[in-house]
Amino acid sequence: MEKILLVEDEISIRGFLKINFERSNFQVIEAGTGEEGIRKALLEKPDVAILDVMLPGIDGYQVCNELRKKFNKMGIIMLTAKGQDMDKIMGLEYGADDYIVKPFNPIEVTLRVKALLRRIQGDKEEKNENTIEIQPFKLDLYSKTLYKNKSEIDLTPKEFMLMKIFLENPGKAFSRDELLNLVWGIDFFGDSKIVDVNIRRLRAKIEDKSSEPMYIETVWGTGYRWKQVKQ
Repeated sequence: MEKILLVEDEISIRGFLKINFERSNFQVIEAGTGEEGIRKALLEKPDVAILDVMLPGIDGYQVCNELRKKFNKMGIIMLTAKGQDMDKIMGLEYGADDYIVKPFNPIEVTLRVKALLRRIQGDKEEKNENTIEIQPFKLDLYSKTLYKNKSEIDLTPKEFMLMKIFLENPGKAFSRDELLNLVWGIDFFGDSKIVDVNIRRLRAKIEDKSSEPMYIETVWGTGYRWKQVKQ
């Protein structure tokens, strides 16, 4: 069940929006002020937030700005006054995905939320198919490119395959023979030390300090594994 956060100080508006969302099987979280909205967002982690521009305390723009900093993938819809084009522009600049002008039909709001969720979920599916992300790394499978904190790291094809194996299996220990078979193929008859050589080169490229690796961990007597790092 998707969660909707309603941040609106007018109880009557919150009430009829809540009724319509619940009829469509959404879980509704209500807030009457911007501060309360941020607090409940941090606690409940809603899928979509609907923010009135005019709120007591901090306004909807500030709430939108704070939520976008903390929840990059959350859908955000602003409720704006009729004819206030600047409200729409400012909301989008602060990170809103959409806006709805008052007065509105609550059914339209529900449909706009559903459309936004479909778009968000579609982006997630496409992203999941084409990229692997474990912060601070993103591996683009389409372009065969690795990024660390959005900076591109140049890898050889073998180094890229090693990164793909590690990022797809964080915490799993791989023996040198397993990595040799997965990356170089079962028909490879060279020295298994080629794995160590490539791990050393890969560490030099991705680690902050290759002599004290944070990501590719040596498992003594076995091989290597990707160590989960708390950010």
